[in-house]
Amino acid sequence: MSSHYFLGIDTGGTFTDAVLLDDRKQVIAAAKSLTTRFDLAVGIGGALDKLPQEALTRVALVSLSTTLTTNSVVEGKGSPVCVLLAGYDAAQIKASGMVELLGAEAIVSLPGGHDAGGNAITQLDEEASKEAILKHAPRVSAFAISASFAVRNPAHELQLRAWVKALTDKPVTCGHELASSLGAPRRAMTVALNARMISHVKALIDSVTRTLHTRAIEAPLMIVKGDGTLINAQSALDRPVGTVLSGPAASVIGACALSGVANAIVADMGGTTTDIAVVRNGKPELSVDGALIGDWRPMVEAVKVYSIGLGGDSEVRFLGGKGLAIGPRRVVPISLLAHEHPEVLPVLERQQNESPHGSQIRFALRLQSDEALINRLPDDELRAWERLAKGPVDLERSNIEDRPLSRALARLERKGLAIYSGFTPSDAAHVLGMATHWSQDAATLGARVWARQMRYMYGLGTWTLGDAVAPSRQVVDLVLSTICQKLIEAGLNDAGQMNEDRASNMAALLTQMALQGGNGKAAGHGDGGASTATAANPGTSPATHATSSVFALRFAPDMPLVAVGAPASSYYPAVAHSLGMALKVPPFAEVANAVGAVLGEVSQRIHITVTQPVRGTFRVFTKSGPKDFAGVDAAIAQARELAAAEATQNALDAGADGVRVDFSQTDNTVNNDIDGNMFFEAIVTATASGKPCIRAH
Repeated sequence: MSSHYFLGIDTGGTFTDAVLLDDRKQVIAAAKSLTTRFDLAVGIGGALDKLPQEALTRVALVSLSTTLTTNSVVEGKGSPVCVLLAGYDAAQIKASGMVELLGAEAIVSLPGGHDAGGNAITQLDEEASKEAILKHAPRVSAFAISASFAVRNPAHELQLRAWVKALTDKPVTCGHELASSLGAPRRAMTVALNARMISHVKALIDSVTRTLHTRAIEAPLMIVKGDGTLINAQSALDRPVGTVLSGPAASVIGACALSGVANAIVADMGGTTTDIAVVRNGKPELSVDGALIGDWRPMVEAVKVYSIGLGGDSEVRFLGGKGLAIGPRRVVPISLLAHEHPEVLPVLERQQNESPHGSQIRFALRLQSDEALINRLPDDELRAWERLAKGPVDLERSNIEDRPLSRALARLERKGLAIYSGFTPSDAAHVLGMATHWSQDAATLGARVWARQMRYMYGLGTWTLGDAVAPSRQVVDLVLSTICQKLIEAGLNDAGQMNEDRASNMAALLTQMALQGGNGKAAGHGDGGASTATAANPGTSPATHATSSVFALRFAPDMPLVAVGAPASSYYPAVAHSLGMALKVPPFAEVANAVGAVLGEVSQRIHITVTQPVRGTFRVFTKSGPKDFAGVDAAIAQARELAAAEATQNALDAGADGVRVDFSQTDNTVNNDIDGNMFFEAIVTATASGKPCIRAH
């Protein structure tokens, strides 16, 4: 019997997973429960209640991963925040994308900031700054601060933070604390995303802490960062943007550990996203330029993954001339809706015989509670919010009987407080018998209503009236072809030959060419499987060739596909067969995220820049401002000393039990015949790492 255990928890958009590992880090028990977004503690407690209770009393460490922060970025949802920008011009604000992310009313532009040498451009306007802070404080959940060239001199960010703390009780984060790279617009976007996530991460941590306390589990609580390392709860609250891609990072680590494969392509399909990573020598590559998450690339050191809005709960919808599309919007699957609210079944039965329109199979439900958002609701939205407390609202009926309610519900959905139901890949899988955990009757009814909508509202499909199987097959085939294309996109970008945009443009063609047999068919369903072209554009037929192809492409011939996540066994055998890949679905693949959550260590990196602004002067950019040295060796030594001290303290603060420090350095120099070795810049990096503190038994 193990002397102590490790508890891993993963809170995803659909399921909450929990695993127990023994002191050899072997899985001894695993459980799943539906994630309850309105009160996360219910779903977390439901998973823990399915684990051996005696073992829970000897848990030495609890570690948490989550996709909720990733999902909020992909879906464009978050709490209201105020961003204070010092020294930004209109072009920089536009380039940041924050107007689209937050709305213009959330952004306050102030005089201030520094130049590239760390010198103040102009002084902060104290009166204007305090006025803006007091104006926005009652209406936001957090503040974000970014000043031009704050990575070279953070004085103005620190002053603005001091004023926010003096005037409000709201959380506040500075951009220089999150990113050390130049690029003011992206740094501002990063700190804005961080602020939006604070309330989500706090709700999750509070829920986990409360659940552990009621079960007398007093072990330290750690959280997985996007780079796969661990931080304690307080560090996660200070810098929640670091937990973006927490779930994908944990799934990659868990997939490698469970499969025993050191070189692989890892694919994790959840309820909201599909995450793809290339792993070599047992370690995923870190993204140097920040990971792409939906439409955003925050300055966050994270595992290099491709996170796309394709999951079991993604809405299947009409996309203009492109035909059918899946995601990125997450909805409640019809099969899950009826599983939890059987009273909707008679409504679905009636709708399958009615003339099709857009509000059929559409119900509104509460998603989550956000105090800052709820406090800002106008009366009609507050009435809608209170109505949702009674259960799902049938939008077809409310459109007829109470149009103001329907409009208010739509606004709640856009704000992330409510969620709609819809037809999803999970429903299609239930119709085809690939999944059985929710209501198959509701999935079948939903497929019939949805197929009528697609056919008579948009002219898509040639399915027989009342047939649920053929449209569901087409949805599943579209999922398969989309996964194939995204795997190839990831491979093209991994090869370093093209960026995401170019990879996306070429991947569709290469997907068709790489599919097994050269005939473009998505394998796995025999001769009845719809082709890639047919799945994407119903009514078209792919060209087939009896002659041999000039090209014979194979995708990742030397790397297996390791598939994890709840739907892994449903979709990935067909994907691997289509691309001619070896497939490994390891034991406990459905809870790989929770396994990976407890396998990391605490690690903190600090980067310090050294430049030569004029010949013979070497400048070190420190937290207290720039410092000049007469020699490069003295400047580098100072940078190493400061970076090591800060990284060590950060690692200890983040929950490390003892620390080791490693250094790396990137130099920008030129060697020529006239000047010799000319130094321009160096970036000194100190990485402090250590095992997390565990509870003594």
